[in-house]
Amino acid sequence: MLKKKGFGVMTQRSERSEDQSVRYVTLGCARGGKARNKSLKVANPRPTGKTDCKARINALRVEGKMQLTTVYNTHNHGVSPKKSCFFRCNRDVSETVKRVLDTNDVACIRLNKSYESLVIGVGGFENLPFLEKDCRNYIHKARHLRLGAGGAGALRDYFMRMQFKNNGFFALMDLDDDNRLKNVFWANPRSRAAYQYFGDVVTFDTTYLTNRYGMPFAPFVGVNHHGQSILLGAGLISSEDTETFAWLFRTWLQCMDGIAAKAIITDQDRAIKNAIALVFPETRHRFCLWHILKKVSEKLGSYAAYKSGLKTRLMKCVYDTQSIKDFEKCWAEFINTFELHENAWLNSLYAEHDHWVPVFLKETF
Repeated sequence: MLKKKGFGVMTQRSERSEDQSVRYVTLGCARGGKARNKSLKVANPRPTGKTDCKARINALRVEGKMQLTTVYNTHNHGVSPKKSCFFRCNRDVSETVKRVLDTNDVACIRLNKSYESLVIGVGGFENLPFLEKDCRNYIHKARHLRLGAGGAGALRDYFMRMQFKNNGFFALMDLDDDNRLKNVFWANPRSRAAYQYFGDVVTFDTTYLTNRYGMPFAPFVGVNHHGQSILLGAGLISSEDTETFAWLFRTWLQCMDGIAAKAIITDQDRAIKNAIALVFPETRHRFCLWHILKKVSEKLGSYAAYKSGLKTRLMKCVYDTQSIKDFEKCWAEFINTFELHENAWLNSLYAEHDHWVPVFLKETF
């Protein structure tokens, strides 16, 4: 119905009960909210479709049924039924199209050519319920563990040979409903033995990619008493979502006899964070500070004051505060001084400051 009316929707707020059922939810217009960079100090503001539209509905679960409690259906922008299919909530790549994309990808047909053929087949872009980037996202995910003819079998045979030579070699392969390879984990006896001595603090990083196949390589790494990095197991994964990471973490935990690390360091990633909370609830989780600060110039470099105090003040908050109170004060002054209240990246960092700011982590790290 919303598609016919000409606007998209998004979940603005929701809450679940202890049994994981939805207790209440707010669905709002996809153009709700404010533009991220409203400060006049932004040199190159990014275009945005946000208009702070207030159209929304609220629903509350009462006696097992969802009941509408609020309905506000007035938009502050025009609506277009003809273009509504391009809103994210309305886009969908069907199974039939996925099979075509898979076949063409295996045949080395470029994705833009595949998309153009689909457009011609339906008589125009406006008749497709998805965009080219949706096809690209699907193929990127689908090809992760496409090892080539006999690849999965060769990998299985290799693991079996290694386990025959040494029963301390651990390997597990995760298959989908069609018995196709999804994820792989392995650890040799040396890695398993090293974990007993150097497994207190572990880093987990999926920013590595194998050169030939483009599969996310996910190593668990520790540090020995010489300050050298040691491999504590590794995986190849088909996607980077919570379900996949949870499978990998549970498999690694099984490999290490159920003994979880005391602390783990990862990139700032919501799927990884959720999976760690599920599998390692007692493990202290920290985001890699280097990865976060590496993004500073990208996220804040467009501000006029970036080179004349903004970056320096941010680094002072991160490195020079000695107590939580000092950090809170420094951060508030930093945000107010440079009018950064609407910066979504900084807001997301502050919401998780206990995962990366040194003063919040000094008792563990």
